[in-house]
Amino acid sequence: MLPRVLSALACLTFSGLLASTALADTPLFSADGYRATLYRSPTPASAEGAQTLDTPGVQALLAAQPQPLLIDVYKRQWLHGQFIDSEAHANLPGSHWLANTGDGELDAQWSQYFSRHLQRLSNGDRQRPIVFYCRSDCWLSWNAVKRATALGYTRLYWYRDGLDAWEAAGLPVVAATPEVFP
Repeated sequence: MLPRVLSALACLTFSGLLASTALADTPLFSADGYRATLYRSPTPASAEGAQTLDTPGVQALLAAQPQPLLIDVYKRQWLHGQFIDSEAHANLPGSHWLANTGDGELDAQWSQYFSRHLQRLSNGDRQRPIVFYCRSDCWLSWNAVKRATALGYTRLYWYRDGLDAWEAAGLPVVAATPEVFP
């Protein structure tokens, strides 16, 4: 019995080493500098090209004119040409959900989805204030800020702790639906 247990432990340890080696060999960032893996992990204090906001900062910006666009980039499963509504998701009131556009690598369709909706929602005004968010410790919104900066948007804000901080403050949320694709 003991040899079987030791053999099983050896197999588990070996497969665990393989998994951690594979993870260690996977780069965290793409060649373009987008976070490509481990999206739910501690984020930096700032995102280049954007001002980092906390909850009172978002509330103050929402009270200002012009009101900013609120863009949620949290992931949603995409299968057979449609979003799969597998779990409920909420947004800050007035938000637009550009699901999956915070991934590190976007193919041409998802890049167009992102740029086309930003263009439409901002009425072509690249100086319109835009707040990107997802959850706390989430690189998806950091990537989206980087992507919007590359598209020439200049008044960008990063709500680093996102929906989690908004809900923790007891503020209202609304049921979310991703913007139509493509």
